[in-house]
Amino acid sequence: MAATRPVCILVAAMGGEGGGVLTGWLVGAAQREGYPVQSTSIPGVAQRTGATTYYIEIWPEKTDRRPVMCLNPMPGQVDVMIASEFVEAGRAIANGYVSPDRTLLIASTHRVYAVAEKSAMGDGRYDAGKLFRAAKDHAKQTILFDMDQAAKDAGSILNAVLLGALAGAGALPISPEAFEAGIRAEGKAVDSNLAGYRFGLAHGRGELEQRALRQAPKPNSGTVMTERIIRLPDAAQLFASEGVHRLVDYQDEAYARLYLDRLEKIAALGDDLLTAEVARHLALRMSFEDVIRVAQLKLKPERFAAIERETRIKPGQPYAVAEFLKPGIEEIAGLLPPVLARAILDFSGKRGWNKRLHLGMTVQSNRIGGYLKLRLMAGLRSWRPRSHRYAEEQDRIADWLDLITRAAKKDIALAREITECARLIKGYGDTFRRGADNFDMIRRRVILPALEGRILAAQAVDAVIQARTAALADPEGNSLANTLAAFENSLGRLPQAAE
Repeated sequence: MAATRPVCILVAAMGGEGGGVLTGWLVGAAQREGYPVQSTSIPGVAQRTGATTYYIEIWPEKTDRRPVMCLNPMPGQVDVMIASEFVEAGRAIANGYVSPDRTLLIASTHRVYAVAEKSAMGDGRYDAGKLFRAAKDHAKQTILFDMDQAAKDAGSILNAVLLGALAGAGALPISPEAFEAGIRAEGKAVDSNLAGYRFGLAHGRGELEQRALRQAPKPNSGTVMTERIIRLPDAAQLFASEGVHRLVDYQDEAYARLYLDRLEKIAALGDDLLTAEVARHLALRMSFEDVIRVAQLKLKPERFAAIERETRIKPGQPYAVAEFLKPGIEEIAGLLPPVLARAILDFSGKRGWNKRLHLGMTVQSNRIGGYLKLRLMAGLRSWRPRSHRYAEEQDRIADWLDLITRAAKKDIALAREITECARLIKGYGDTFRRGADNFDMIRRRVILPALEGRILAAQAVDAVIQARTAALADPEGNSLANTLAAFENSLGRLPQAAE
């Protein structure tokens, strides 16, 4: 007969997600049921360089003798892997803690994006589809759903939902009622914890592979523009609807109508995929980030609600939100009329001030003084169309759309790749400047020569893809310059002068 072995449970949780409380519930329930149990924990180095891990071993037989159990998990020997966030599940799979012959993987599919993902020039998010496939291929059994949203819907916290999912799966010798009794005995947030626990319990018992990631609901675009959206290709309607909603919030309905005017001209080219991609990128480009937009976003009521929820602020409990702002000369001049702004930028540029001088300030946005400062900045929205930054961005957008239109008449694949170059332009300050410079370099050295017939469209498609990839990988532009030089050499021409 096979020797009795402990049930090995590994929990990976980021700070503030209650991994220690979850471990306490598991250990407490095992002790009350008379099963020998042991737990250890290893703190993570930082938020996303390594979660805090908790390792629990439960002896599945009731005995008065104390069995010898391990302090650390061993790859290939973990029976239950619990991850509070989806990339943490991927990290556990990569480290060998999830095995197809024995491991039950319980993971929340929500994401807390790493700094590297958020700071990437393009879309730096990890591919959730690959994580789902890896979970299916490497685990014996999976329970995957958005437990973070489930906890919010139940008015609970994530660890209670994780516990419920584990109890419902029946992987432990402990009854679900024992866990529920433990939550009651603890006496802390009993009702909300039980609500989350029961939600997870239902999933663990019957819905073991819910793979649908949350999708943002289709926004109400407004009756005035709904008919125009419906006339667009089906593939573009969701993006267009969201774009209208975003731009009304960003500026006004007239600005959203300008978005649809531009999009309808692209739709007239007859390529549904191109229209859908332009709908997505155009909405982002037209809602460019400036000082006004930053103030708008910081004052949104849902932002304060999210802060209160994430930091578990109790009703009536005082708290402070400190906003650290550091606008430079370019951001401040961008709010001025174009003639005045250009004069200031030329003057400061000759003295090397544009990149060196910044106005640092700390504003408490939930205090009357700080709130009024941000409200004053956000109130400049009506002035925005007369600002230098607005005029500059509209010229850039018009040029980008013109390149797409001209390319579509030559080669639709080239038009699509020019559309994707919008990924280079994001943020503000130095991030925006580097992205815009990289796009201008690709425009001058690949796109315009192709449109003017100096290089073949097929050659330009490959060159734009390679150049865009290089620019996204290296925002400083060194990799892009080398890629463009190699492309020009392959055409038998001398590379242009250094940019």
